[in-house]
Amino acid sequence: MTTVNKNPALDGMYWDNSNKVPDKNNGALTQSDFFALLTQQLAYQDPTKPVENDQMIAQMTNFTMADGISQLNKNFSGLAESMTSNQALQASSLVGRSVLTKSDQIVFTGDTLARGTIELDKPATMLRVMIENDKGELIQSFSVENPNVGRNTFIWDGTYLPSGESSADEVDGELAERVRAGTYKLKVEASYSDGTSASIPANVYTPVGSVSMNSNGKGILLNLLGLGPVKLGDVLEVSYS
Repeated sequence: MTTVNKNPALDGMYWDNSNKVPDKNNGALTQSDFFALLTQQLAYQDPTKPVENDQMIAQMTNFTMADGISQLNKNFSGLAESMTSNQALQASSLVGRSVLTKSDQIVFTGDTLARGTIELDKPATMLRVMIENDKGELIQSFSVENPNVGRNTFIWDGTYLPSGESSADEVDGELAERVRAGTYKLKVEASYSDGTSASIPANVYTPVGSVSMNSNGKGILLNLLGLGPVKLGDVLEVSYS
C-alpha cells in the first residue's frame, strides 16, 4: 500500500469537511443565493461585454415571481388548514342532530321515529317502502299516500308485520310491539303512471354520533349512528327536530 504524505504548504487547499455548512434548504435556491450568484456574475463579467440591463432585470423579475408564487402556495396551504379546522368546529355542532343522506339502510333507534324522503322525477300511482332485516326477510311494508313529483316523505315507527317477528324483542314473555333498535335494509319501488315500475333510491335521517377528520387530513367526516362515516358534502339537509 502506498502512503501519501500531505505537504504542509498545501494544507489550506484541501476541502475541510468538518466545517461544511448543513444544507437546510435541501438544495433549493433561496433569495440570498440568487443575489449572491448575481453579484458574482457582475464581478466576473467581461468588461468588454457587460451584462445588459434588461437581461439582469429579467433574471431578477423571474426569480421574484417564482419566490412570490412559492410564498403564495404556503399562504394558501395555511388558509386551507384554517378552513378545515373551522369546518370541523362547525360540524361538531351537528353531533346529536339528524342529517339527511342517501342510503339503502335505515336506522331505528327505539326512541324516535325513523324518517326518510323519496324523490320522484315523474308521476307515480304507487310508492311502496319495504324494510328488511339483516337476513333479507321482509319485516315491514307500506305505501306512501298520494305520491307527488318531487319530494315525498315517509315515517316508520318500528312496527313489524307478523312475518317480521324475528326482529322483535320479548318483553315479559311476549313479543314487543316494535323491532329492536338497529340498522335495517331499505328498498323503495315506484309504479309510474305510464305503466312502468322501478326500484329507486331513498334518503334517510340519521343521528350524528361524532365528527372526525378524513384519513388524508382533508375533509370532514360525520359518523352516523348505525351507518358509519359520510362526507360533510354528502349531507342533503340538517334536521333540528
